[in-house]
Amino acid sequence: MRVLHRDPKTGEIKVRVENPDDLWHLHNLLQPSDLVCASTYRREDVKTDKLRPERGEKVRVTLTIRVEDVEFQAFSDRLRVSGVIVEGPQDLGRHHTLNVGVEDILSIIKTWKSHELRRIDEAVAAAQKPLVAFLSLDDEEALIAQLRQYGVRELSTVRAPGHGKMFPSGDARTAFFDDILVQLRATEVGEALVLVGPGFTREAFVEYLKARDPPLAAKVHVHGTAHAGMQGIQEALRAGVGAKVFGESRVGYETQLVEKLLEAIATDRPVAYGPAEVQESADAGAIETLLVSDAVVRNPGIEELMRTAESARGTVVLVSRHHEAGKKLEALGGIAALLRFAIK
Repeated sequence: MRVLHRDPKTGEIKVRVENPDDLWHLHNLLQPSDLVCASTYRREDVKTDKLRPERGEKVRVTLTIRVEDVEFQAFSDRLRVSGVIVEGPQDLGRHHTLNVGVEDILSIIKTWKSHELRRIDEAVAAAQKPLVAFLSLDDEEALIAQLRQYGVRELSTVRAPGHGKMFPSGDARTAFFDDILVQLRATEVGEALVLVGPGFTREAFVEYLKARDPPLAAKVHVHGTAHAGMQGIQEALRAGVGAKVFGESRVGYETQLVEKLLEAIATDRPVAYGPAEVQESADAGAIETLLVSDAVVRNPGIEELMRTAESARGTVVLVSRHHEAGKKLEALGGIAALLRFAIK
């Protein structure tokens, strides 16, 4: 994300969306009643002698809407922002949906909270971090994915051809690896390709890649896992492979915190989870790190709870629901905390 303009007096921050992760950040920043100004398309009403005006062609206009709903579409790299038009050349008071994508520019006008301003700073800094891809495979299937700030995004799956008398196993493996390489070359791999999975297939593919595509092979980081597929990628993230390969990625950071929380629960160390327990801990000033799922951050009372934790020098971390650790936090009520001391 790139910040193009800030006006503390009016509360306006103008940004350019630079990658799909920025759309996820905006999804968490935009709240009902915020104002969003952007260029968009809207159909003109053509006046005629008929009782009802005819629908004209869509024209590009700049509108400001008061936000009512925000939907992040990870599968299409789109953010849908719906609300009522409050400023523009036409249709004031009517509903409109802004479809925000990469390279779009929009202005957000609101009363900014401290954690929201921190999130913008995080998004700006994260835009400078390298993109990383995963290849998780065994002798039956390969999964190619990208590590985004909101989670791991599946890109494509390659299945090994069948074995048999008409298709010797050596030829089958080569054909399988050829198909994987075609998909990898069509993928934005970025600075690193993390290769995970069980057995000998993983190592065999490394040797294949060294012979067929040395520049791509130079980007490979190998990490053995007990499983292939998405399960293998999550296993690697839990093992901290993220920090080792590409520094503190957002997903790696959130995963480590949730794993630390679950370990604390299992070993009976000071923790709280669920709104009631966490509220009690916040009131006592006991929260060291507050974990809040982006699925519940808009719920009544959560914003005030976050402010209470921050005022007692606690750290607040929003956790994406789009990866495994985020789903585990949701199962605990969407909010939990690591405590400085037990309150019971």
